[in-house]
Amino acid sequence: MDAVKKFISWRTLIWGVVILFFLWWFMPGLFPTSTLLWKASWSKTDFTKKSIDLGEIMSGGPRKDGIPSIDHPEFDPVAEVEIADTVPVISLNFMGEARAYPLGVLMSHEIVNDRFGGVPVTVTYCPLCNASIVFDARVNGQELDFGTTGKLRNSDLVMYDRQTESWWQQFLGEAIVGEMTGTRLKMIPSRIESFARFKARFPNGTVLQGGGFRGYGSNPYVGYDTASRPFLFRGPLPEDMPAMTRLVVVGDQAWTVDLLKEKRKIVSGDLVLTIEDGQNSALDTRDISRGRDVGNVIVQRKSAGGLKDEVHDITFAFVFNAFKPEGRIHTTWPPGS
Repeated sequence: MDAVKKFISWRTLIWGVVILFFLWWFMPGLFPTSTLLWKASWSKTDFTKKSIDLGEIMSGGPRKDGIPSIDHPEFDPVAEVEIADTVPVISLNFMGEARAYPLGVLMSHEIVNDRFGGVPVTVTYCPLCNASIVFDARVNGQELDFGTTGKLRNSDLVMYDRQTESWWQQFLGEAIVGEMTGTRLKMIPSRIESFARFKARFPNGTVLQGGGFRGYGSNPYVGYDTASRPFLFRGPLPEDMPAMTRLVVVGDQAWTVDLLKEKRKIVSGDLVLTIEDGQNSALDTRDISRGRDVGNVIVQRKSAGGLKDEVHDITFAFVFNAFKPEGRIHTTWPPGS
């Protein structure tokens, strides 16, 4: 009899946990966010200053710095690096230096705190949003460096700066909680391109080292960018296209990658978008070098000195919908055609 009662009590406990998780996930308003637990790890963060509802922030699983940023990056000459030609890298040509950051490495770290000619630069990648963005890490003369909070908002990485422990939305480059709330980081033009293209453009460039088991080519999010819905996302999904539709985003404007593949070149005012084949998806197969071809997107702006790389992002439709609800997604070109 005691064994039966024990079994029933365990079963009740398990079902209770399941029901609580269901309510927390689908009815988050029933569980107001408390900062009491957060303050144990975030003693310097001023939670009274914020630009968002704290209930929009959720745990991604890891603790503070559980996904470790790379704070002292080391590089190898591009000629000495042997990785597949078609694997994607974040390509940054800044202050007279060219460096490549393989997405296979960023998968495990998400943030690299680097320096170019004395300028602090933060290279970021959020796998759940496929958002690769590079920031000038200076704010009003103060140098910042960043780590991962282990938290997400709209499935996007929430970073923190180690100087004030303010929390920053990676996709926007904007502080959303803490002393820095409302401050925006300057974005630096970069590309996601194949290793072969980086090597051809910058034969004297360097490549971020893989760091042992955190190697160049592994993807823990197998099949993610063809899934029916994003992971750890509670907001509304786009109504007119699949949530995981790839977009090229420039400010409040976006073009589907499928449209760009069809047109091969799109000119919008002084903005020029092109695409060339030969880059693996980082979020398809376990071995990134076997991922399907998603193409190399180039976004440039016309200037008196010729075409110059423009700040842009290649992300998913659900991300743009969440952070740029008033933005416009182009599925035909010219508009209305």
